[in-house]
Amino acid sequence: MSFWHRTSALRWWIIGIVMLGTMLNYLTRSTLAVAAPSFMVDLHIDEQQYSYITAAFQGGIMLQPVVGYILDVVGLRSGMALFAAGWGLLSMAHGLAFSWQWLFALRGMLGFAEGTSHTGGLKVVSEWFPARERGFAGGIYNLGASAGAALAAPLVAGSIALWNWRAAFVVTGVLALLWALLWLANYRTPQTHPSLSKQERDLILSGQEAHIQERAERPSPLRLLAQRNFWGIALPRFLADPTWGTLTFWMPLYLVKVRGFNLGEIAVSAFLPFIAADLGCMFGPALALFLQRRGISLINARRWTFTVGALLMTGMVFVASVESAWLAVALLCLGGFAHQTLSVTVITMASDLFPRNELGTVAGLAGTFANSSILIFSLLIGGLVASLGYGPFFIALGLLDLVAALLLWTLVKAPR
Repeated sequence: MSFWHRTSALRWWIIGIVMLGTMLNYLTRSTLAVAAPSFMVDLHIDEQQYSYITAAFQGGIMLQPVVGYILDVVGLRSGMALFAAGWGLLSMAHGLAFSWQWLFALRGMLGFAEGTSHTGGLKVVSEWFPARERGFAGGIYNLGASAGAALAAPLVAGSIALWNWRAAFVVTGVLALLWALLWLANYRTPQTHPSLSKQERDLILSGQEAHIQERAERPSPLRLLAQRNFWGIALPRFLADPTWGTLTFWMPLYLVKVRGFNLGEIAVSAFLPFIAADLGCMFGPALALFLQRRGISLINARRWTFTVGALLMTGMVFVASVESAWLAVALLCLGGFAHQTLSVTVITMASDLFPRNELGTVAGLAGTFANSSILIFSLLIGGLVASLGYGPFFIALGLLDLVAALLLWTLVKAPR
């Protein structure tokens, strides 16, 4: 009898691999921000041009519906490996860039390839976990998002110190290629995985609600867009995700240009909000489960959890106004914690509301709205920060999630 047959814990190994893939996904996308103070000087790039480069990534990742549809059609094993190999090679190609236009093109292609992060992760959670475990499974794979962004600061800063900014992109790209091989070697569906015990397979299948079972027809984006539950997820994500875009793409520049941090201080400080975000990934599912055990329904437990996160996000209002640079970092940490508390909650909610064979498309469409807001916010920062400063943008981040919480309560209808 194999180890997995004895332990009936194969599903947690699978989600651990997904978490590692999500970590490398966010590591490769976060490399740009940490390397920005170095390559912007080397390539003579200003903040307006940098905003175009970050916007290109968001434009590419807004094609998540295409990525999600591909994953729904070809399956997770082949699809995830293909896209991971793509983002690894594209990340390495960043090291060859000699102009902002080159980076612009590469970031757009990288954004498309990296659209598998939440689309693929949600499908794995839906296929491999019963309803009562999906919140924690979603939190675990989302740990990779903040862990990858956190790892970027010391890894990229170390690569720049040892070699140069170009080497940092090569290192992160190689890691993504290695993950693609790991995925191919380990992933199968619960129906076909040779190491899955009958006991664990029965546990997974017995915990699946009827309304999320796969349907015979292929997912229809137009039909999904007509459902209020889709908008109940997509609109809150549209309002919430500028926080993550700001932490990922603009925080290092803010700490260097406004707070006067050097490369060493960035290596120490820029990963801290993402460590706090890791805690938020676990706090959100834990709070939702706590509420469920006290008689609150699954959907309402997720709504209350999102609301708590939105209230905590109001601390971001004061980031630019406090005198202490390290107090500003602490408030950014609170923002990272609060954002992942509510973000994991609303992303996982899709697996509670939609059939498994539609999840990739649902996640892709919702991801388009989320990333379009990051694109808009990034362009606004790039165009207006010189005249307005960062203060108005931090105030907006602190308040938008309160509106998102109201929409979540208003639009989402629990399935019967």
